[in-house]
Amino acid sequence: MKIIIPMAGKGTRLFPHTLNNPKPFISIAGKTILRRLLESLAKLIQVFSIEEIIFIVGNFGNKIENQLIRLSHDMGVNPVIYYQIIPLGTADALLKAKKSLTGEPIIVAFSDSLFFHNSFDKEINHEVDNIIWTKKVKNPHLFGIVKCDSSGFITHFIEKPNNYISNLAIVGLYYFKNSLFLKKELQSILDNNIKNEEEYQLTSVLENMRKKGAKFTNKIIKEWMDFGNHKRTIYSNSRILSIESKKSELIHEKVIIKNSLIIKPCSIEENTNIENSIIGPYVSIGKYAKIKNSNIKKSLIQDYTKIQYANLNHSMIGNYSIYKGEAREVSLSDYSVSK
Repeated sequence: MKIIIPMAGKGTRLFPHTLNNPKPFISIAGKTILRRLLESLAKLIQVFSIEEIIFIVGNFGNKIENQLIRLSHDMGVNPVIYYQIIPLGTADALLKAKKSLTGEPIIVAFSDSLFFHNSFDKEINHEVDNIIWTKKVKNPHLFGIVKCDSSGFITHFIEKPNNYISNLAIVGLYYFKNSLFLKKELQSILDNNIKNEEEYQLTSVLENMRKKGAKFTNKIIKEWMDFGNHKRTIYSNSRILSIESKKSELIHEKVIIKNSLIIKPCSIEENTNIENSIIGPYVSIGKYAKIKNSNIKKSLIQDYTKIQYANLNHSMIGNYSIYKGEAREVSLSDYSVSK
């Protein structure tokens, strides 16, 4: 079995934070989204003796590729890297890895989602051909959707339906028993120029496979966190803090706190200095940050930031940014300066 992680998208819905840093490398409570994703799949890697992780990337450069290699080795697997320079959709991205689709089972996990789920290894077995993990949502028109019969088999795949069909959203995690079948249908979508919203979508591939006899089982994910845009990223940060604060202390011992109040749950990384401020709840602050005379809640602050006289809520501040301001909702990318 292999794991494929497509991550070549430009992350435009999270601009300006993805201008200098790919979305999977945004840090949430001390860990990048990508590391968290791989850790959530760690039991699968162990149980199924997975030795290879395939990354599909854009033109990210050597620094990011070296990080992928180190992260893979940390997980005890070998990295393979393919490239999707022009973002033409999820189906096109997966087909870039066609040399690795040689018939064995594969897991596809998109890098802008995280999962808390305890049953992956039990749900994948010889009795199922394919699995699509889903979660009930309030706004199904924003997602790829599945409709199921009473036995839990999927009867339809629909990409962002205009009318209500189902509230089961595809969360970006898939299991395919036969990767050759998948490769054939990925190629067919491109050969026949079948597009949705000007892109080659995996949802179209799945529907074609279903019509040709492939059986897809629906499994409901326990917890799903999405990082598709600014609002969802802030919400997912809050959910992660809620979950992880029950298991461990999230404030590093080398944090300096002077005349300040920390309202948990919060994550504060090493060598951060906080003075005359109120932080929290639901705030993640990276390492080597300096925060003075500020009130921050429900926000995500990256590494090496400097913040003064700020009243921030539902905000994101990128690495090496400087912010000195007033009360408002803020979204600053890496290396920004605000006065």
